Amino acid sequence: MRAADLFGRGATQADIARELAVTHQTVSDWHGKWLAGGRKALRAAGRAGRLPKVGAADLARVDRALRRGPRANGYPTELWTLARVAEVIETTTGVRYHPGHVWRVLRQMGWSRQRPARRATERDDKAIEAWVNERWPRVKNTPVPGRPGSSSPMRAGSASSPR
Repeated sequence: MRAADLFGRGATQADIARELAVTHQTVSDWHGKWLAGGRKALRAAGRAGRLPKVGAADLARVDRALRRGPRANGYPTELWTLARVAEVIETTTGVRYHPGHVWRVLRQMGWSRQRPARRATERDDKAIEAWVNERWPRVKNTPVPGRPGSSSPMRAGSASSPR
C-alpha cells in the first residue's frame, strides 16, 4: 500500500524500489496492477507465493490421523518417518508430497522433529544402579589411603634409571 501512495505522488519506480527495498521487477508488477485497478488491485494481490496445496481443513484431518499413531495407520512400528507421513497426507487429502518436503507441512502444523530415546529393551535400571553403587567403588582404580602416589613414568620397583 505504501507503493500505491508513492505511485499517486508521482514517484519513479526506481525510487520506490530503493525506498521499499524490493526489486525493480516487483515495483514494475505493482505499477501495472495499480494502473489497471488502483489500490484495490494491489490489495487483491497481497498474498505472496504459491497457494498451498492442502488447506486448513485437510491439515486438521492429517493432524488427527498422525495423532492416532503409526500403528493405527497401518505401519508395523511406532515410528513416524517422512515417507510414512507423506503417505498419510496422500491417503487423507489426495495430495502427494515428496518426503523431503513433508517437514514443511509438519512445521506448519506445529509438529517438531523428535528422535526416539536409544535404550535397549533388555535394559535393567535396577541392576545398573546396584552395579554403580556396590560393584563400581570396589573395581575403580583409586589410590590406597596413606600410600604416596607417583607421577613418574617408570614402574614402581624398577631399579634402572636413565643415565
